[in-house]
Amino acid sequence: MQKEAYKMYQHNNLRQRLEEHKNGKVSSTKNRLPVRLIYWEGCLCQRDATQREKYLKTAWGKRYIKNRLKNYLTG
Repeated sequence: MQKEAYKMYQHNNLRQRLEEHKNGKVSSTKNRLPVRLIYWEGCLCQRDATQREKYLKTAWGKRYIKNRLKNYLTG
């Protein structure tokens, strides 16, 4: 069974970034292929996106994501 990994980052072209991950062009995920996008959020402002990313990388933010995806992750 593959270990669940959470990757959080900002990018202005989600499709391009996902393809880079799927094609093994991103060092942090190339050894964990295949990868799959299961959740994303969008922001209209770069500043808001940066603040949200910082929050999601905290313990509270990780807990939020796990609760948000509880039904998906448990089947």
